[in-house]
Formats: sequence, structure tokens, C-alpha cells
Amino acid sequence: MYGDQETIRRILTELGDTWAVVGLSNNEDRAAYGVAKVLQRFGKRVVPVHPKAETVHGEPGYPSLAAIPFKVDVVDVFVNSTLAGEVADEAVAAGAEAVWFQLNVIDEAAFARTREAGLAMVMDRCPAIEIPAL
Repeated sequence: MYGDQETIRRILTELGDTWAVVGLSNNEDRAAYGVAKVLQRFGKRVVPVHPKAETVHGEPGYPSLAAIPFKVDVVDVFVNSTLAGEVADEAVAAGAEAVWFQLNVIDEAAFARTREAGLAMVMDRCPAIEIPAL
């Protein structure tokens, strides 16, 4: 199980309100754009992480997790599964509390490594689906 309800609840309600959204740009057709808007509506600060480093939903973007000059609590990953493990490792290095792999983003080795590093982790789930249910 990649996302038990207790872990999902803890990430969404207890582990902090600053979310780095990796893959977030101003492309309104991408899922990340809409999910970030939902997270904001539920009181989360959304930090865009994308090579273009665009300002999205009023928040300045950064080209990488390492470039963010403050602590992020949760790293929400909207990149291809082949790249997601590297992002999870960067989240561990950045001192995040949790990593959230979006729907269809699956890397079991990264899931195991991230959990072993002490972070909460959810995979193949969407916070925009889960948060209203809380």
C-alpha cells in the first residue's frame, strides 16, 4: 500500500504547510497547476519548482529544490517516474518532512529509501483528491 490513510492524514494536517510542487509551471493544462490551486485553497503555501522557475499562483518559482532558500515541509512530485527517485533523494537532502508522488508516479526503490530516511511518503495518490475528504 503506497498511501495508507493515516500517513495521508498526517502529511496533509500535521507535517507542515509549505509544499514544494516539483513540475509546477504556468501551464494551466497540466495537473500540477490545478492541484497547486487546491492546496492553496486549503491553506498550503505552494512553492513552484520547475526549470523555468516561473511565478505560479502568486508564488515565486525555483529551478530546483536545492535553490529554495527556506525549509519546505512536503515535496509534491509531478515528474515522470524515471525522474521521481532523484527528486525524492533531493527532498531528503533538503530536510523535508514528507514526499508525495502524484497519481501514476511510482518508484518503489525511492519509496523504500525515503521511508528509511525517516520521511513520511505517499505514492500514486493525489492530495487534491485526498484533502477535501479530511
